[in-house]
Parts: sequence; C-alpha cells; structure tokens
Amino acid sequence: MQILITILHIAVCVILILVVLLQAGKGANMGAVFGGSSQTVFGSSGPGSFLGKMTTVVATVFMLTSLALSYSATHKASSVIEKAPQAQQQTAPAEKAPLPPEQNAPAGQQK
Repeated sequence: MQILITILHIAVCVILILVVLLQAGKGANMGAVFGGSSQTVFGSSGPGSFLGKMTTVVATVFMLTSLALSYSATHKASSVIEKAPQAQQQTAPAEKAPLPPEQNAPAGQQK
C-alpha cells in the first residue's frame, strides 16, 4: 500500500510542478499598474481558469498523499528487529574460581 501511495505522490508532484509552471503569474502585468490596465493585479479577477482549478485539486491530492506517507512512516506495525526470533539463552551459573594456594591454608599455617 505504501508503494502505491509513493508512486501516486511522485506523479502528483510532477503534475503539480507542470501545472504551476504553465500558469501566467498575477504579477505578469505588474508594469501596467503605472500606465493603467483593465486587468486587476490584486483582488478578484473573475472566475478561475481551468489551470487554477486543476492546481487546487492537485495540491489537495498532494497534501493528502503527504499526510498518508507521514502517517504510515510513523505508525509501522513492526520493525525487522521485532520480527526476528529471539533466542532464549540459558547460561549456567558461573563456578567459583579456586583460591590461590597461599589463601587456602589456615591463617596460622602459612609457608
């Protein structure tokens, strides 16, 4: 499922880049501000164009796929380490090391 969302996300990224680059910016006629123009630079400019509506839809899909990918990355079911079988190691208790010979002798009979 995550692979499908990743492929969709990459496709949406490319489409979003192309749609944004195909649009003419609102500041394209900024030089006409001083000379006067019938087109408004700021504010309402009439009904949205097809590319403007397509940008909105593609941007919404981009945000949804981004949220889905981030959710799946942080809420994984399990990791590889958790799936690995855990070996039950039972170790024998450590044996006491024998004392050196001079400490084995009673206190009064040292060599």
